[in-house]
Amino acid sequence: MKIGLLVGREYSFPPAFLDRVNELGREHGVTGEYVTLGGTPLDEPHRYTVIVDRISHEVEYYRAFLKVAVLTGTYVINNPFWWTADDKFFNYAVMSRLGVAVPKTVLLPQKAYPHDLDILPASLRNLEYPMDWDALLDQVGRPAILKPYGGGGWKHVYNVHTREELLEAYDGTAPYCMMLQEYIHFEQYVRCFTFGKTDIVPAAYDPHQRRYLLEHEYLTADLGARVVRDAQTINQALGYEMNAIEFAIRDGVPYAIDFLNPACDLERDRITPFYFDMVVDRMARLCIDRALNPDPTRMWPRWEEMLGVGPASGFTGAPAPPAS
Repeated sequence: MKIGLLVGREYSFPPAFLDRVNELGREHGVTGEYVTLGGTPLDEPHRYTVIVDRISHEVEYYRAFLKVAVLTGTYVINNPFWWTADDKFFNYAVMSRLGVAVPKTVLLPQKAYPHDLDILPASLRNLEYPMDWDALLDQVGRPAILKPYGGGGWKHVYNVHTREELLEAYDGTAPYCMMLQEYIHFEQYVRCFTFGKTDIVPAAYDPHQRRYLLEHEYLTADLGARVVRDAQTINQALGYEMNAIEFAIRDGVPYAIDFLNPACDLERDRITPFYFDMVVDRMARLCIDRALNPDPTRMWPRWEEMLGVGPASGFTGAPAPPAS
């Protein structure tokens, strides 16, 4: 049984993770190695029991390969099908319906489109123009955050206080689809490491300095329990087993700020040696467990089931036919 690692420009996590997999997996016949690819045929053989994916969001070929690997029976962390389809706005909408506190959020149309896409005025006939920017700001409050509905890495994120600031920032966001979001004035901020869907480790985090703090008594027992419970809800709904979930805490309420981080930063110098050693060990144990106890249903999101919609719940969205 092989565990494969698909990774980009990371330095400390990949070798440490593979060493730990090989150390812990030896007695179970489980080994770890870097995935090697040189062209993928339609009849791609089953080569890996588990693959940990940390780069396919940047390399289309890797994403296409991973989808075919799932067909061969490989367990992929994280699910490449759902990761392809997911976005932050949908995530906020799901969590608001599942009882997780999220900021007020409004989705915005793109400012412009890629240069190779011929968008005529008639192509945008469904858009209101001009948009009522003041009304949008009133919905979420001032100040507000303007950020992409997909993506990450703190790119294209703006703090705006007025209509003028919003328009100035928005004018520079083409061709990204953006969200306007309530700014949470927080007293505490945590970033949760997640392993599988339910193993959650909240860590004190400074979002301004973008650094982890070793304050293990940072949250009260009750608040910590709610953070863990909400993080579990998020991962179970979206199917993520490797994720970083951020909560801004205001008046004792944890607001889920960011939870689409399926290839979250795991570098030693940025997450501290303490959390690095923990992450390496728990990720290795998670992958070995998935190799030894294969259950492909664990890869998939459960939001349809949890919200009571879709085939899993027996609800199709259409009314029952009349009785004959």
